[in-house]
Amino acid sequence: MEFSEVVRRRRMIRQFADRELPAEVVDRIVASALRAPSAGFAQGWGFLVLQDAADRERFWPFVPNQAAYTPAMKNAPLVVVPLAHKASYLDRYAEPDKNWQDQAEAKWPAPYWFIDTGMAAMLMLLSAVDEGLGAFFFWLMPKSSEDEPDPDVAEHVQRFREEFGIPDDYHPIGAIAIGYRADDVKPQNPTVAERRRDVNSVVHRGQWGTPMYG
Repeated sequence: MEFSEVVRRRRMIRQFADRELPAEVVDRIVASALRAPSAGFAQGWGFLVLQDAADRERFWPFVPNQAAYTPAMKNAPLVVVPLAHKASYLDRYAEPDKNWQDQAEAKWPAPYWFIDTGMAAMLMLLSAVDEGLGAFFFWLMPKSSEDEPDPDVAEHVQRFREEFGIPDDYHPIGAIAIGYRADDVKPQNPTVAERRRDVNSVVHRGQWGTPMYG
């Protein structure tokens, strides 16, 4: 598939067919994440791959609202949880060729451990499309409702770490469900295209406020 077509077709698919993925397809999708760029080539990420049905069943309670809203997402035969590792970046930039020996987080203009892990996640989303599959990126969030107080996300994430044996210094940025689209997936809501922001509203040429196309 041409890259431009992969980009055009990428959308969040929440409903999957109950159908397994070939092992080689899973391998290609996961391997694509390792080609993501990273500051200083720190590669400060980890990926929890859940393929066994029993492991996926252990996972779904950590996304109760998503699972309740779209039950067919639980048919996805593959779930990948990308995890950011800040210490890899602080350690890397304390090395002689970078020389930030104090490892001060304040020197970073943005948290690249999250940015780079997000780029790795995007490569998996695009790879899924290239394989003729659907994918859905979503966050880990405890159950919430209008009549309950705001959930404690930090405690929820810690319970997730404990369930899957993840070290405390690895932070899940979300999860990706991947699989074959269900036959009854509805066409994209036309309001999405209507809401897509125009190039001139987000791209500024040379100076903020100067549209890309005058």
